[in-house]
Amino acid sequence: MRRHVGQAVGVRAQSFNLRQPRSLLRDAPEQRRKFPDGYHEPPLNIRTAIAPDTMGSAESKQVSAHVWKSSAPNGLSQDLVDSLQSSHETDASRAKIVEHQIQARVAEELKKLQQQEAESLKAAQEKLASIEFKDDGGPSNFTVGKEIEEMRKKLEARKQVRALPESVEGARNEVIRCLRENDRRPLDCWQEVENFKAEVKKLEKGWVEKVVA
Repeated sequence: MRRHVGQAVGVRAQSFNLRQPRSLLRDAPEQRRKFPDGYHEPPLNIRTAIAPDTMGSAESKQVSAHVWKSSAPNGLSQDLVDSLQSSHETDASRAKIVEHQIQARVAEELKKLQQQEAESLKAAQEKLASIEFKDDGGPSNFTVGKEIEEMRKKLEARKQVRALPESVEGARNEVIRCLRENDRRPLDCWQEVENFKAEVKKLEKGWVEKVVA
C-alpha cells in the first residue's frame, strides 16, 4: 500500500515538474495514514487545473463608452467637448431642435415686420386726416379728382393700337435685318439696337408730354 502511494506522489511531482521539499516527503507517511483503506486518488488533469475559466468572458465584457479625441487642436473649449460627449442626443434630434429654433426666429421677425407696417399705415392715415385744404385758391378734392379722371381717360385713349412713326419703324426694321444677317453674332448689331432705343425713347417722351399737357 505504501509503495503504491509513493508511486502516485512521484507521478504528481513529475507531472507538475516541481521539486518536493524534504518535509513533504518526510511527512508523506503521516498524510497517507489519513486516507481510508481502499481509497484511490483520482488522476490529476493538468490542463483542467491550469486552464483559466473563460466561460462567460465574452458576455460579461463591458462596452466602453466612446470618447471623442482629436489629434489636432480643434479650437473648442473643454466644457463644450465634455457636453458633447455626455449628451445623449442624436443627429436627428439636434436637427429638429435647430429647425424649431429657426422657425421661431423667422416667426419673430415676421411679427416685427407686421407691427412696423401697421405703425407706418397708422401714421400715414393720421397724416392724411390732419391735412386741411384751404379755400384761398388751393386745390380741392373735387378739382384733384377731376384732373385724375381726365388723365385716366387720356391714358385709356393711348392704349389703342396706332401706326408707329416712320423713324421708329425704320429703326426696328434695321435691327431685324442685322440680326438675320448675323444670327451667330448678335453683338455686332449693338449700334442698330441703340438707334432703335433712342427712337422709342423719343416716342415715349412725346406721349408723356401730350398726356400731361
